[in-house]
Amino acid sequence: LVGGVPGVPPAPQAPPPAPAPASPAGGSGPAIGTAVATASPTRRPSASPKRTGAAGTPGAARLHAGNPQGHEPVPADGQAAATSHPTRVIGHGSPAGCTSPAVVAAVAAGGVITFDCGPRPVVIVLTATAKVRNSSPRVVIDGGGLVTLSGGGHRRILYMDTCDQRQGWATSHCQDQSSPQLTVQNLTFADGNATGETTDGGGGGAVFVRGGRFKAVNTRFVRNRCDATGPDLGGAAIRVLDQYRGLPVYITGSTFGGAPGQGGVCSNGGALSSIGVSWVITNSLFSYNSAIGSGANPARSGTPGGGSGGAVYTDGNRYTVRLAGTVLTHDDAREGGGALFFVSNDRTGTLTLVRSSGRSNPSRGFETPGYPGIFFLGSGHPVLDGASLH
Repeated sequence: LVGGVPGVPPAPQAPPPAPAPASPAGGSGPAIGTAVATASPTRRPSASPKRTGAAGTPGAARLHAGNPQGHEPVPADGQAAATSHPTRVIGHGSPAGCTSPAVVAAVAAGGVITFDCGPRPVVIVLTATAKVRNSSPRVVIDGGGLVTLSGGGHRRILYMDTCDQRQGWATSHCQDQSSPQLTVQNLTFADGNATGETTDGGGGGAVFVRGGRFKAVNTRFVRNRCDATGPDLGGAAIRVLDQYRGLPVYITGSTFGGAPGQGGVCSNGGALSSIGVSWVITNSLFSYNSAIGSGANPARSGTPGGGSGGAVYTDGNRYTVRLAGTVLTHDDAREGGGALFFVSNDRTGTLTLVRSSGRSNPSRGFETPGYPGIFFLGSGHPVLDGASLH
C-alpha cells in the first residue's frame, strides 16, 4: 500500500486549510502517458459493472471502486457500457504500447476504447490532455480495472466541450446537443491538475465536460486538483456544465479520495462541481476531499471567493441531486457544506439522500441547521430516506 490507497503512486498534496470564521452564504451562478507497473486495489464495489476490454491473467487484481456496503439498484443509464467489441484497443499486450500519444489519439478518434497493456496494472502519464472531438457520437474509455490515467500533477486528463469550436462545431445549439456521449469506466484518474485553465470558467482537474452526456462507472479519482480560489469554479475530479435536455450525470460505484492524502483539492467541490446540472450518484464513496477557497459565493469583500462543498458543489436553478447507497466522510469545506453544497437560485431544485450517510464532514463557515455537513437552499428541505448525517 502506498499512502493508504493501493494502485497509484503518491504525489504531494496541499495541507488542510485553517478554519475560517462563519459567514452568511449565498449561491449565484453565471448563466452561464508513460506506462509503469503498480499495485492494484482489492476492495469490492457495491455495483458490479462489466469488466471487459483489458488483457490480464485469470485472477489478476483489478480495480473495485465505490462503497462496498452500497447495494442500491443502478438505473439503466448509470450502468457500464458493453465493450466486448471495441472500436480500438490501446497497446499490444505489454505496457510499451500504452503511451500518452496512443491515449490522446484514441480519444480524439472516438468509439469504444479498451486497453491491452499486459496482465499487470499500469499507469499512463499523459503529456497532453486527451480531448473528445465533438463529431464523435460516443466515446467509451474502459481501463479493464488495470489502467490509471495520470495528469502527472501538471495537466487536466480528459476534456469534452461541445461549445469549443477547436474540437469541431457540431450543431448551432452546442449547449444542448445529444452527443458526444462520454463514458469512463473501470479506470483510475490520478494527479490531474486544471489550475490556470480558463475555458468556460475552469475547474475539472481530472475531467471537464460541457454538453452531450457523461457518466463514470467503477472509477477512482485520487489527488486531483484545480484552482485554489474563486467563486463558482471547482471540481477537483469532475466539472460538468450542461447536459443534453437537462438529463443527469450518472456516477456509479466510484471512489473520490478514499484515504488520507488521496482526496481532491479545489476552491469549491473537492470532488464534483457543476452549474445547472443534475446528478444521480449511486453506491459511491467520497472521502478526504477539500474545498479550500476563501470568501464563499458571492465572494465577501476583500476575498477571492470559494471554499464550499468539500466533496460536492452544485449551483444553478432547476436541477436535482440524488445520492443512493453513498458515503461521504472526512470531507472538509473552509466555508459552507463540508460534504455537500447545494444552491438552487430560484428555489426549485431538490436534494435527496437514499440509504446514504454523511459523517465527520466539517463545514468551517456555515451549514444548514439539522443537516451536518450540508448547506442547502432549494425546494423545501433535503429529503432523507433511510439516510443519516452526523
